Amino acid sequence: MKISDTSSQDVILEPKSNTKTMLVTGAALLALAIVGWFAAPTISRWSQAQESVSGERLRTAVVTQGDFVRDISVQGRVVAAVSPTLYATQSGTITFEVESGDSVHSGQTIATIDSPELQNQLLQEQARLSSLHVELERQRITSRQEQLQSQKGEDSAAIALKAAQREMSRAEAAFTQGAMTAVDYEKAQDDLLTAELLRKHALLDTELDAERLEFELQTRQLDVEQQELLVNDLRRQVKELIIASPVNGIVGNLAVDQKTNVAKNQPVLSVVDLTAFEVEVQISESYADDLAIGMQSEIRAGSQIFESTLVAVSPEIISNQVTGRVRFNDEVPEGLRQNQRLTTRVLLEERFDVTMVQRGQFFDSGNGRIAYVVEDGIARRRSITAGATSLSSIEILEGLEPGETIVISSTDLFNSADAVLINN
Repeated sequence: MKISDTSSQDVILEPKSNTKTMLVTGAALLALAIVGWFAAPTISRWSQAQESVSGERLRTAVVTQGDFVRDISVQGRVVAAVSPTLYATQSGTITFEVESGDSVHSGQTIATIDSPELQNQLLQEQARLSSLHVELERQRITSRQEQLQSQKGEDSAAIALKAAQREMSRAEAAFTQGAMTAVDYEKAQDDLLTAELLRKHALLDTELDAERLEFELQTRQLDVEQQELLVNDLRRQVKELIIASPVNGIVGNLAVDQKTNVAKNQPVLSVVDLTAFEVEVQISESYADDLAIGMQSEIRAGSQIFESTLVAVSPEIISNQVTGRVRFNDEVPEGLRQNQRLTTRVLLEERFDVTMVQRGQFFDSGNGRIAYVVEDGIARRRSITAGATSLSSIEILEGLEPGETIVISSTDLFNSADAVLINN
């Protein structure tokens, strides 16, 4: 019996060709060379960088050349441009004709003050004025009487002078013809001289009496005018007992209760003019030196922007802030309310043809002196000199050129490295 073996399962193996091995090896070397060629820049960057940061964590911006607008944005509070506080003009009992929140128009009576003392004083002074008017008329009559009496004395002296002159003429004729003695002639001369003196003094008395009467009449007239001024002032004070609204608006807070006895110059209520609004803004003291009245600004109300002007700047700093007032130029938003909050943008200055970059946290991280310029995937540290800053841009004076790309996000994670690899 024949036993079978495994010879039928044997396979003759041919020796491997060296050509195939060389081809595989060459392809692998070629692939390795290609990978090395493309990886060389990356490897080079890796060798240059001191830190490595993911690009997703960074924000970049391109340095540009253009017009630079320096501005600040602050929150403002709507206040009434005209909100007068009314005061009691005299002491007395006040009666309000309106309530808080009522609408009023200019000139409308909103309160009255009852002051019996002042009204009684007015009546007394009016009576005294009437009495002075009577005294003035009486003085006019007396002056005319005394003037007539002075004229009478003057006329009598004139008649006596004419009589003496006639007697003197007859005496001269008689004395010439020897019909009169020398004694009688001399007596006629003395009578003429006496009549002339009396006439002269009568004229002086009349003139002096006229001046005296005119002075007394003037004194009475001045007394009347003085009393008229006093009465007019009292009338004004009595008229001011009626408190009227100076503007169109609404009644604000009532400072005292109804039927309260108020003192002179005590505040009693306020009126708010709703047709004229301003925005009160609080600005950091670091901008205090840059603020000036007349600066243009913008107020955002909802989705609209309204042109406005900075009209007032407080001369003092309180809690590291300066208070300013911004007034709408033309159009005023509808539906504004007292103390409503609005965003206000104040334009400090505008410069032309300026090198600038978008504002970012890098400015604070590097204290405004360091920027990282991105080139070929590497952010390189560079010293810069920054100028003015605005809400959106930073002026670059030195260190950067237009067209360069820099990292504008925080650079704290760079650890002050000179070169940082940015991984995509």
